[in-house]
Amino acid sequence: METLRPVRRTLLRDTAYEAIRDAIVRGDIPPGASVRDADLAERLGLSRAPVRDALSRLAGEGLVESKPQSYTRVTRLVPRDVRDAAAVVRAMQELAARTAVPRLTDEDIAAMRAANERFRAAAAEGDTAAALRADDELHEVLVTACGNRAVAATAERYTPLIRRLEWRRFGTASAVHGSAALHDRLIDACADGDAEAAGRITAEIWQVLEQLADEPPAP
Repeated sequence: METLRPVRRTLLRDTAYEAIRDAIVRGDIPPGASVRDADLAERLGLSRAPVRDALSRLAGEGLVESKPQSYTRVTRLVPRDVRDAAAVVRAMQELAARTAVPRLTDEDIAAMRAANERFRAAAAEGDTAAALRADDELHEVLVTACGNRAVAATAERYTPLIRRLEWRRFGTASAVHGSAALHDRLIDACADGDAEAAGRITAEIWQVLEQLADEPPAP
């Protein structure tokens, strides 16, 4: 019994945040849909307090919008917002790559290669969730290795806006933005210790997302 500790409210808040965020990104809660903390709390098996905290955080990240005493709903996809978010994430990811390269270990390179193989397989199978998860895992190696918490926080803040559009358009040539071939080039640059090339290739990967926002939706 002495080893038991109360569950921190932050953990419940984070659990609610991640579950609701992922449902919005996947489109399970579509753009424009109204959301109620009581309904979400019941679905998640949580109290309303962590759900309200999660919705407040999501509002700050642009995934939810609220009008006091009126409504809370999922924001609609706005191309300009996606472009702006992609530009910010590109800058952060490029900085992370350039900073991380001198610090990478053999284990880090191996983790990136393994993530890219998962990406390649998932993309071939049309498994959106697995492909985007593997893409996140690959880039997370660099974000973690760079050791810059501001970079990590900023990328985490804006990436969901981009992923939501990717999810809707996955399967088109441009939607699979982090192609396995580009990832291979990035990993090779990292393995060679070429920070300049790693930064340049990372920028190339994320620039495609800015273009994705201007494309018409897939039929």
